[in-house]
Amino acid sequence: METRFSLQQLADPDTRESEKILRACVHCGFCTATCPTYVLLGDELDSPRGRIYLMKQMLESGAPITENVVTHIDRCLSCLSCMTTCPSGVHYMHLVDHGRHYIEHHYRRPPLDRLMRGLIARVLPYPNTLRILLTLALPFRWLGKVLPGRIGELLTLAPATVPPASPIRPGQVFPAAGTRRKRVALLTGCVQSVVAPEINEATIRLLTRHGCDVVVAEGMECCGALEHHLGRDARDRVRRNVDAWTKAGVDAIVVNTSGCGTTIKDYGFMLREDAAYADKAARVSAMTRDISELMSEIGLNAPVPHSLRVAYQNPCSMQHGQKIVGQPKALLTAAGFTVLPIAEEHLCCGSAGSYNILQPELANDLRARKVANLEATSPDVIATGNVGCEVHIAGATAVPVVHTVELLDWATGGPKPPHLK
Repeated sequence: METRFSLQQLADPDTRESEKILRACVHCGFCTATCPTYVLLGDELDSPRGRIYLMKQMLESGAPITENVVTHIDRCLSCLSCMTTCPSGVHYMHLVDHGRHYIEHHYRRPPLDRLMRGLIARVLPYPNTLRILLTLALPFRWLGKVLPGRIGELLTLAPATVPPASPIRPGQVFPAAGTRRKRVALLTGCVQSVVAPEINEATIRLLTRHGCDVVVAEGMECCGALEHHLGRDARDRVRRNVDAWTKAGVDAIVVNTSGCGTTIKDYGFMLREDAAYADKAARVSAMTRDISELMSEIGLNAPVPHSLRVAYQNPCSMQHGQKIVGQPKALLTAAGFTVLPIAEEHLCCGSAGSYNILQPELANDLRARKVANLEATSPDVIATGNVGCEVHIAGATAVPVVHTVELLDWATGGPKPPHLK
């Protein structure tokens, strides 16, 4: 793709990077076939190729941003399926991240939109605040079925009960059982630690059982993904996490929320222009492993087989963002479960961070499609590697939905996952 940025525009490192990405695009359109919003809407502007044209024009021209441009870019899930499909290696993730940051700084959104985005940024990354608001929302969950749009969807997503606060605290070290093989830091997360603390607890049991000391690093916080994908600057948060994990003295950083893992593995890029943090951030990114990656390296202890049929939903941030495809299924199979093939496995379920709050209609259409494909296999349980997918899918099916790590923990000596009891 030909570009016409001025030298002044190219002095900005983000614009300079975006220009390289734009030049890599050859307009082939392979990306349209695997883009969830294009599959649903059939609009070229709701495909990666269409959005690339819109972002090129927006970034090059410097003209006032129109509502139409914002609408089509907002509809992007950042599922990154297009990056898996692209034969030219177009790094769409960095381009759309830049586009969102540009919109955030050069476009004034309508009041309700600003309110919803501000609420997400000020609540979801803060577990204590989120717990309080979810508790207050419990008596009003029924309104989610009555109120239209984003407010109704937000109430619908609230859990029927708020689990007790997790006993896991910063500064704790959970020692390995038997011979120590690794010392790892665990990202405990923000939303997950409130709505599904059993995932972190299962992860710690699984890791310690397999010879890992598990550190919950002092100073660690939300990974920054939620704010980053809203177009906000999350780099101060990223720097604090880099400091926390650098001081922890660990062999690996383990993540059990794939959306967070994709972001942390990009810390090196996010801080590439920061002389004080570029090298440290790159090391943190290189050390980061999804729990399925690390367990594939370590290998499972002799499991106790459970004859369950498992429909595995591979989160987009896992299969497209981190290129982790076979490991979770192989682990589940090794643990004795029957893993079922799913149609349209590459398509997003519609969760996508805060997408199901900001774009509820599209998110729910994608969820219905995903649930139909999952239920068509007649599974006993649905497994996934991302809490957002878990909560979103569970809202539309009677089949139990659990995190992959809960099944692996159960198969190697842990308790039965709560949602299976």
